[in-house]
Amino acid sequence: MTDAFPIDLAAYQPLALDPCQPELSPSQRQALRANIQLCRDAIVFFTATGAARGVGGHTGGPYDTVPEVMILDGFFRGAPERFVPVFFDEAGHRVATQYLMAVLRGHLQASDLMQYRAAYSRLPGHPELGLTPGVEFSSGRLGHLWPFVNGVALAHPGRILFCLGSDGAQQEGDDAEAARFAVAHGLNVKLVIDDNDVTIAGHPSQYQKGYDVGRTLAGQGLATLSGDGEDLDDLYGRLCAAVASDGPVAVINKRPMAVGIEGLEGSTHGHDVIPVDLAIAYLEQRGQDAAAACLKAIEKPVNPTIYLGSSRTTAANRNIFGDTVVAVLSHLDASERKDTVLCVDSDLEGSCGLSQIRKAYPEIFISGGIMERANFSAAAGFGMEKGRQGLFATFSAFLEMCISEITMARLNGANVLSHFSHAGVDDMADNTCHFGLNNLFADNGLEDDHHPTRLYFPADAGQMKACVEAVFHDPGLRFIFSTRSKVPNLLDEQGNDLHGDGYVFEPGRDEVVRDGEAGTIISFGDCLYRALDAVERLRQEGTAVRLINKASLNVVDETMMETIGRSPFVLVVEAFNRRTGLGSRFGTWLLERGYHPNYAHLGTWREGCGGLWEQAPHQGIDSEGILAHVRNLMR
Repeated sequence: MTDAFPIDLAAYQPLALDPCQPELSPSQRQALRANIQLCRDAIVFFTATGAARGVGGHTGGPYDTVPEVMILDGFFRGAPERFVPVFFDEAGHRVATQYLMAVLRGHLQASDLMQYRAAYSRLPGHPELGLTPGVEFSSGRLGHLWPFVNGVALAHPGRILFCLGSDGAQQEGDDAEAARFAVAHGLNVKLVIDDNDVTIAGHPSQYQKGYDVGRTLAGQGLATLSGDGEDLDDLYGRLCAAVASDGPVAVINKRPMAVGIEGLEGSTHGHDVIPVDLAIAYLEQRGQDAAAACLKAIEKPVNPTIYLGSSRTTAANRNIFGDTVVAVLSHLDASERKDTVLCVDSDLEGSCGLSQIRKAYPEIFISGGIMERANFSAAAGFGMEKGRQGLFATFSAFLEMCISEITMARLNGANVLSHFSHAGVDDMADNTCHFGLNNLFADNGLEDDHHPTRLYFPADAGQMKACVEAVFHDPGLRFIFSTRSKVPNLLDEQGNDLHGDGYVFEPGRDEVVRDGEAGTIISFGDCLYRALDAVERLRQEGTAVRLINKASLNVVDETMMETIGRSPFVLVVEAFNRRTGLGSRFGTWLLERGYHPNYAHLGTWREGCGGLWEQAPHQGIDSEGILAHVRNLMR
């Protein structure tokens, strides 16, 4: 268990706890305290390896909930016939808990934890069933698991289920529905909620005044047991009382985020991965010198790949979005800006570029909390009248949660400019549910609908800036996508920025990045610079392939389609789902117009969600994979 892992997890003391005995014995209390400290040390260490390697990973949530997890582990060992012994957790970013327990249960080696969130390590940023040994469920989108656990409870009517929750997850509407369902059907589901008053962008007590987890759940009909999550005897007694009660119960544990970690406790930064320097200081204070030394020795890997046709200059398009919106808004006078624009955030302002808008123009900004459906609809309702528009942003994976609201916004003629960041498959292992793979679901209106819906995925910073400027004042629904990672500036054939000074984005127009008669590659977003690299390498071999940048995803450029249709082959390269992405439509578009080129589609599948394409060229969505597909099409 401890091979190459600098913290001795063999020191873990498996406890068998009887929930019918509501008080801990001195020896049980001592063992629990030791286990809690050991596991918290381990979580700080191996999540910090993700920080050191530059792949991120969350520390605060799994660190905080160790006490309740240790007690649940004791219940599962002491009375296995009474429980479904799964640590269901609707906060998927607390995945470190699942990996640590998989080690303690013998499904993984402790040394595996050293590859936390590394590409193809089977340890992504959110748990995925069937991918990681010892992980017994998939989770990641807040609020989605409690309704699911209700169904598991119906399948096991004689057993008790626990679902680890959070005050953030409780903001999602799914949990309100799950609460009513559990109460109505008397389900033996026990919620164990970490109520630390911290989400990514702030403190719920400040941005959602009037909201209280305990009062809300009590209003839904649940029995609630609130207390100090760090008072071990009180926590144990409340969990025993929950087990002894029939029906659903919420055990609400108050504690600061990252409790006891100097420089992080109570901070919103505790939600994400612990900074390496704070982790080292914590571990050294705890006497875990070997673990601290291990962190000091980790060097962040550098991707040596050089992309032909791209600059060494990179930028985060998700931030360019916010910067450009601020610049556009600066041209409106204060009264017009306040009267015509509303920006609604879903607790991801720093990740989606909205923090720049809040800082520049706080009077038009609303911190909406973790309620994507309600927040999108609020932005749409504001933009229902001509001359007004809502601004909205969240992660692309959460677009699927808003489809009904998008439909209603369209039917109401709403004007909304939405930014969905973290689109496609990015450069770190996260998992299937947390990548934005089905973004074209946003275009779900009828063909004869007179309310336009437009989807845009700019390829680099220059095109993102130009795109926002071009479509900001357009009517209807506009969705702009970006990746989590930085992308390089694309170059023209003379080595100048392709989307530099003077570039104007034309919505609905496809762009020829490189011309050629051997065939055509169509791409967009962060796949474009990979495709450009492949095209430049083919040119060095004497083969000129045309490369099209289709930044307007759901509009057919009929003039360009004539050129594409005459190509010997057409290859669509994208980071979206093969079944629902651009390629799934493009072949139909060609056939509808009577074109029959040799057609292929290179998109994402589950194995592609491991992250870092350059480390796994056999996955296909990189230069080598694109080259292989082109050569196969040319045979």
